[in-house]
Amino acid sequence: MGTSLFKKILIANRGEIAVRVIRACHELGIQAVAIYSQADISSNHVKFADEAYSLGEKPMSYLSIKKIIRVAKKAEADAIHPGYGFLAENPDFVKACEKEGITFIGPGASAMLTMGNKLLARQTMKAVRVPIVPGTTKAISSLEEAKAEIKKIGFPVLIKPAAGGGGKGMMLVHKWEDFSESFESAQRIARSAFGDDEVYLEKYMEKPRHIEVQVMGDKKGNVVHLFERECSVQRRHQKIIEETPSTFLTLGLRKKMCDTAVRAAKTIGYVGAGTIEFIADKNKNFYFMEMNTRLQVEHPITEWVTGIDLVREQIRVAAGLPLSFKQKDLKQHGHSIECRIYAEDSSNNFIPSPGTITYLEIPEGPFIRNDASIYSGYTVPVHYDPLVAKLSVWALTRSAAINKMKNALSRYKILGIRTTESFLRDLLDDEEFKSGQYDTHLVARFLERKVVKTKYTKAEIYAALIASTIKAYERFSIAPEATSSKTSYWRTVARREGLRDHEL
Repeated sequence: MGTSLFKKILIANRGEIAVRVIRACHELGIQAVAIYSQADISSNHVKFADEAYSLGEKPMSYLSIKKIIRVAKKAEADAIHPGYGFLAENPDFVKACEKEGITFIGPGASAMLTMGNKLLARQTMKAVRVPIVPGTTKAISSLEEAKAEIKKIGFPVLIKPAAGGGGKGMMLVHKWEDFSESFESAQRIARSAFGDDEVYLEKYMEKPRHIEVQVMGDKKGNVVHLFERECSVQRRHQKIIEETPSTFLTLGLRKKMCDTAVRAAKTIGYVGAGTIEFIADKNKNFYFMEMNTRLQVEHPITEWVTGIDLVREQIRVAAGLPLSFKQKDLKQHGHSIECRIYAEDSSNNFIPSPGTITYLEIPEGPFIRNDASIYSGYTVPVHYDPLVAKLSVWALTRSAAINKMKNALSRYKILGIRTTESFLRDLLDDEEFKSGQYDTHLVARFLERKVVKTKYTKAEIYAALIASTIKAYERFSIAPEATSSKTSYWRTVARREGLRDHEL
């Protein structure tokens, strides 16, 4: 295989996903090209790549199709991997690659256009008898039209941008008094975030489960599923813990849901890695929500239980090779959990906590995986998503996986910034989570249960003082030594000097 796939791949992304793709390229004997904004000049994805090119001063230059194509041509890259976020689901980017004879590692523009517009996706799925959430299948642009639809659907209802995803701009409304303001707010956010103020309505389900199915297709017409991921542990519509297999699915329901996902992907001639997202009610009815036409953040847990390297398979498929496995070859083995670690202060309403990492200690051991691009001395920038690492584990059983993850989180030491690992550890220890009988409102209920005590005994006060003293001692006595031993100033300077030759 090796270099017969591609000679050189440009990664049109940053951070941990760029590092992940670079490693896959190197394992296949392919050269990796990084791009970076000035804010990311010291990022690990820049250091690990074979070549690196500056996109200039602007932090969001990762969204510049013209600049990225220009770099790809200059570097003589024959393929581009978009990672996730930024331009990963932009059909114009796919078309620009095709125009320049550069292979886009992902689906075609047609599939992106169909699934990228949530209304068109709903219409397409409904036409092939894939169940969709009750609601509108046409765009709504006026408040009067929306109110007329509400009378058919009933409250509670979700107002969702037609051109976007990821929870951005989504509004949950329970009563008429709040509807007008929420509708106008959703339109404003949709217009600002996606350049399109069209919205649609969906019936909101009580106690829903958010379950997604990983699919993979090749250019020969083969499409398979790699089972499900449970993504119901969310905060503000964003996933924070994912696991597989789902505790919600029976064997029969799993087969039905996964077969439905494959049918949906085949309907649009899907090529590459993608995810069909479903929502399920308490009676185990499930409905299509949307498709993410890219690699998912939580892909490591699928790799753990199936043994399939999804990024490696993406590259092979994009090169025109058939899938290296068939549906009958795939089985779920064991249980895997992923925790997303954010640079946020969980004790202060999860506000972002950018800054310099003064000390870093990553947990190691059998069946523990850390996807990150941080290091001791790295400065987490203010310009991007605060995700700093994805920690995933595998074990034979769910209870063993939970214990392994809690232990790994306790050994994950990041000093200098606030992070969410202690919050995640507490959440994993919550009885509702451990039962497996939770829904998308788990985190809200957990935060309500986590009542701060207002009165403390003398023993508790003394224990807290001792603990804080030890913590302060560790921070100021260990961190400087660790930082100096793990960071090479000369290597960093030399790397930066070399990069200047590639600035646009």
